[in-house]
Amino acid sequence: MTSIKVYALADDLPYGARIIGVNWESLKDEGVREQIKHIFEDRGLIVFKGVESSRQIHLALSEIVGPLQDHPLKERAPMEQPAKPDVTNFNYKGDVVDADGRRLTGWIPWHYDACYTAKLNRGGVLRAIELPPEGGMTGFADGIQLYEAVSPKLRARFEDLSIIYRVNLAYMNQRFGMLKNYRWISLSENASKLIGRRDDIRRSVHPSIWRRRSGENVLHVSPWQAAGIQGCENPEGDALLESLCQEIYARMKPYWHKWELTDMVLWDNWRFVHAASGNDPKYTRHLQRTTIEGDYGLGSFELGATGNEPPKMTV
Repeated sequence: MTSIKVYALADDLPYGARIIGVNWESLKDEGVREQIKHIFEDRGLIVFKGVESSRQIHLALSEIVGPLQDHPLKERAPMEQPAKPDVTNFNYKGDVVDADGRRLTGWIPWHYDACYTAKLNRGGVLRAIELPPEGGMTGFADGIQLYEAVSPKLRARFEDLSIIYRVNLAYMNQRFGMLKNYRWISLSENASKLIGRRDDIRRSVHPSIWRRRSGENVLHVSPWQAAGIQGCENPEGDALLESLCQEIYARMKPYWHKWELTDMVLWDNWRFVHAASGNDPKYTRHLQRTTIEGDYGLGSFELGATGNEPPKMTV
């Protein structure tokens, strides 16, 4: 019988967990796998510490939650089991922004993954391949905590509203929740192709608030790639959505993960938004992630919309 050690992620956070003791032998134990799955459902975010940084462990951790799928926007990387979907490389070299006077690469605003699709993947597992000496953190914020924290009056206005998303509303095209002082210095070829795709990409629609089977309400809004409020794409609706984005930033209690090469992080994409702090462009930050298949059943493409789903991009 193998065992793992489980700790709170932080004393002041109502979500998340840290787990120590995961290795190839412990992951063969059905009891350990069930324990990890239960913690994921309950706490939503798990930081695995002291893990062997191997693809074998990476895939095994991911498949505890569910089968894997390809990420819709990134080139597939080769892996040991080619019959399964591949891991995705995230290395944003070439995408450089000046954010509040800091020149950064790999800076990504708050969002939930693949909001621009009709089906939301269940989540993923991140692992670090190469890290900068400073910066390069990944942030996570819990939609359950946000639902409870934002202004009840503002929250009530969004109870029955849905948000429209479009894949090319990224980088310099982002419309909501941007820093007041920022400018894009350079974009990689792939980022330029992404924001240049306009006419043939359908827009997705997702509720701003939804209820889990366990009863908690989740405020689940992605400022990145949001096009507006469904049925309210006008100045008044845009101002309302911007006010919610700013309220989210003011009320969130985020966890910022400072990476080590022996870490892996599993998160619930139906519940959490995440972001990347960026790092000095002279350093490389290379992470890999898996994408866990799933669908909470509440998303769709706009009624009557034509066109293609988001294109696959290469790294």
